[in-house]
Amino acid sequence: MKKIMLIPALMLSASLMADNEKYEVTPVIGYNFVENELQLENAMLYGIEAQYNAYDSMFKPELSVLYSDVDYEHSNLDTDIYRFALNAVYEYDKMDMFTPLAKVGIGYETISDIYGTPNSDGAFLDAGIGAKVELAKNLALKLEAIWMVKDGVNGRDNNLATLVGINYAFGGSKPAPVVEPTTEVKPAPKPVDGDDDNDGVLNSVDMCPTTLAGIEVDAKGCALDDDKDGIFNSVDKCPNTPANQVVDQDGCMLLVDLHINFKTNSYNIDSPSHTNLDKFANFLEVKSNYSAKITGYTDSRGSASYNKKLSKKRADVVKTELVKRGVKADRIETDGMGEANPVATNTTEEGRAQNRRIEATLIKN
Repeated sequence: MKKIMLIPALMLSASLMADNEKYEVTPVIGYNFVENELQLENAMLYGIEAQYNAYDSMFKPELSVLYSDVDYEHSNLDTDIYRFALNAVYEYDKMDMFTPLAKVGIGYETISDIYGTPNSDGAFLDAGIGAKVELAKNLALKLEAIWMVKDGVNGRDNNLATLVGINYAFGGSKPAPVVEPTTEVKPAPKPVDGDDDNDGVLNSVDMCPTTLAGIEVDAKGCALDDDKDGIFNSVDKCPNTPANQVVDQDGCMLLVDLHINFKTNSYNIDSPSHTNLDKFANFLEVKSNYSAKITGYTDSRGSASYNKKLSKKRADVVKTELVKRGVKADRIETDGMGEANPVATNTTEEGRAQNRRIEATLIKN
């Protein structure tokens, strides 16, 4: 048993005795494989990794930044995805030219355009394996495969990234410390029953044993979602969302500004706005399981009753244009809200122009 307990100490000693430089920088390029539920295409990845080796530890901190320009499936829509991660890296003993490695960490992912899909910004966990292949002094080819998992709108989102990069090490070496052998420590006996995820439901009856901290659960230990919109009660800022409404990451109805502009006292669509109509019609054609409610608005000039009628005409004109582009009329309803709910001040021409707008609410069929 004592020999077995010496193994971790020998591994740590071997790691620290290596003639490592203090810093490593690796520009990387690769490919990201996405699960189908995210409605995203697989895409190229670009980024950089920076590792610090001066800690007296077998694990080295690494900061990584990755970027992808990703297309949505069956669509001309795309989005920018940035991922920032802090990892702990363990490097095994060097074998000839090869240095195997493993890593685990936590990060955050941002998605610039969601378009009503089940995607959202959020934290993720990652784990990966790889190797460095020595090319010259302080220069190596770095190969990695990294799995990333995130709690998304409708469950866990999974991504697999494969990366290759050129690793450059610099900053001088450090002396190896003396490591004392560890002594045998007997593990504490495990309780017969417990509550590993601290949700108030014992492990023996917990049907969802990995519930995140702070999430409100039912008697079976599973998260509550009273309005069935995919957002847990504990984080749902709009807990009474009507059935079938598409919601954002806060559980509130997703409103899409179509960026369609009108002149004062007019319901004629200006020429530049037709491009936005084309994009939205294409989106509805691809996402045939969605319908839309088109809502028109005006600025505050004119009477409230007149503005109400004018805003409805604006919404009806947008519906007509979408139908011309192939969207079935029964998938679109319209409404006019007049001068209600302004998004900018009505005291300036610029603000009034922003208030003369069209918004779309997406509805699941």
